[in-house]
Amino acid sequence: MRMHYDEQADALYLRLDDSKIIDSKEVQPGIVLDFNAEQQVVGIEVLRLKERVPNADVRRLQFDVA
Repeated sequence: MRMHYDEQADALYLRLDDSKIIDSKEVQPGIVLDFNAEQQVVGIEVLRLKERVPNADVRRLQFDVA
């Protein structure tokens, strides 16, 4: 899994695996899911991140694994 934040575009992208993206669908305004050939979600893009999470510090993201 990889995560990328584009500061200029203010977009966060989470790539779940390396399979080829066949289709993308905006499921809510500014939330785009990428799908592979098996219709599995392989990527998630969040646009306008600073607007959605004004106090987010994208340089210090934390992950919880249970």
